[in-house]
Amino acid sequence: MTKVTLTVNGKSVTREVEGRTLLVQMLRDDPVNGGLGLTGTHVGCDTSQCGACLVHVNGEAVKSCTMLALEADGASVTTIEGMAAPDGTLNRLQQAFQDHHGLQCGFCTPGMVMSAAALLKDNPTPTEAEIRHHLEGNICRCTGYHNIVKAVLAASGQDVSALAAE
Repeated sequence: MTKVTLTVNGKSVTREVEGRTLLVQMLRDDPVNGGLGLTGTHVGCDTSQCGACLVHVNGEAVKSCTMLALEADGASVTTIEGMAAPDGTLNRLQQAFQDHHGLQCGFCTPGMVMSAAALLKDNPTPTEAEIRHHLEGNICRCTGYHNIVKAVLAASGQDVSALAAE
């Protein structure tokens, strides 16, 4: 067991983990078992293809199923739980997903939001094509992506009325 200290959603945490523990496991596991109990980060494929486990590590989007918890030692990690205000008020991107129906079953939504937040940080007003390209690493089996793209456009302050209905 190795001690890992990181800042998760603004709070410093220290846990002892096995060397093979993935960051997603540390985030999701029950606190009784040494985890943090943050189950908003999902495990969808175990092969880093779906993007459901996406979090921000030191401000960069990372698929947490591909990173060992030990590699995050000393890092700042933001999960979907850390995106809303402390009182639970949704941020503009989360609110846009709700307002524009950018989710159905909700399984992919945390990863989509985290991925879109990374895009908007680097490109505050992306085009529809840029959004679709950026989200290629995230799989949604329900929505067909149209309303997700609409939500990201809306969160960026752009007019979504020109986006044709699908």
